[in-house]
Amino acid sequence: MGAVTDDEVIRKRLLIDGDGAGDDRRINLLLKSFTKWCHSPGSPEEGFTQYQRMLGTLAQCEFSMGKTLMVYNMNLREMENYEKIYSNIEQSIMSAHDKIAECKKEIQRAKRIRKNRQEYDALAKVIQQHPDRHETLKQLEALDKELQQLSHIKENVDAKLELRKKQFHVLLTTIQELQQTLENDEKSDNDDQSQESPAQNGE
Repeated sequence: MGAVTDDEVIRKRLLIDGDGAGDDRRINLLLKSFTKWCHSPGSPEEGFTQYQRMLGTLAQCEFSMGKTLMVYNMNLREMENYEKIYSNIEQSIMSAHDKIAECKKEIQRAKRIRKNRQEYDALAKVIQQHPDRHETLKQLEALDKELQQLSHIKENVDAKLELRKKQFHVLLTTIQELQQTLENDEKSDNDDQSQESPAQNGE
């Protein structure tokens, strides 16, 4: 038979002891009562009364075990849910890093566009001084169209960059809220355990 893990030992202990209401002691008393009942020379009425009492104690233990098992399964589902949330957060962070890298590329592209525009402006000034005015006007028109296209591209890049910044801010805010929620849950669990411990000692 394989070795019993710590989780299995804890789980079985919780199933026996219930929610800390003394089910472990109740079972021990039930076993003693059963042994005493088996060897008791009393009347049938007394034996039946003791038998009904043992059945009631057994029902209480079974109810506590069922309730504890439900809580245990619920905690397992919550842990799985938290793992999914952490996985989603990690994926969101990776996606945010990718978007930031893409935004940096777009910024570099915008800088190149600005540099090209400055070069085109300088070239336009040179062309304006060219003696062939008809050809110069054609070149200027072409340059103006290209500058408009570049300006439109730059505006799109700026808009995308601003959108990415807003999305990343929302993501960071969501992560912080989730971390605060997890910390509050952990603190609440610790407070519940602290309140249950004095009750157990008192019994």
